[in-house]
Amino acid sequence: MTNSKARLTSAAGFTLVDILATLAIIGTVSAMAVPQVIDAVDSMRLGMSLRDVERELQFARLKAVSTNRPMRVRFDCPSAGKIRAVELIGTPAAPDTNDADAVLNRCSETAYPYLPTGADHSRLTRPNNDGPVRTLYPGTTFTAKQTLEFWPNGTVHTTTGTQIDTVTLTLSRKSKTKNITVNGLGKILQDR
Repeated sequence: MTNSKARLTSAAGFTLVDILATLAIIGTVSAMAVPQVIDAVDSMRLGMSLRDVERELQFARLKAVSTNRPMRVRFDCPSAGKIRAVELIGTPAAPDTNDADAVLNRCSETAYPYLPTGADHSRLTRPNNDGPVRTLYPGTTFTAKQTLEFWPNGTVHTTTGTQIDTVTLTLSRKSKTKNITVNGLGKILQDR
């Protein structure tokens, strides 16, 4: 009996004070780490949106070269935080009035549907190279943008047909910004 009593009284354990102190330390460290985690998540989301825009620009350039048709990349099309590559209707020298930036109908997938590869590519039913409307990560906006036109030779122009020297597109999310730079020869560079 004395052996079992000695065992019970000498058993080591944690007191309520030990547990509360440990929880207080864990809570304090967690409270300090949460802002950095949120900041890192916002940076990742901005980076994902930046890559989406870069891919859309690359898609437009590739489509222009491969189909021998000028392609435009329109930002905030049809609403904020969306982007779409559309085939130019008409010619660069005389574009159709529906290709003006003010015409939001041009961004509508109902009026101008996205046709997957292998669909109708008749010259009589243009445009038939429009891409789908892409949506950026919620909360990401364009703070600097310009509609870009990729020509079949791979060069980049404004909507008036003037070849650009360099254009910088800026995306922002909360207090962070990142840039994509496009030069007149179609080279696309993004912030890392």
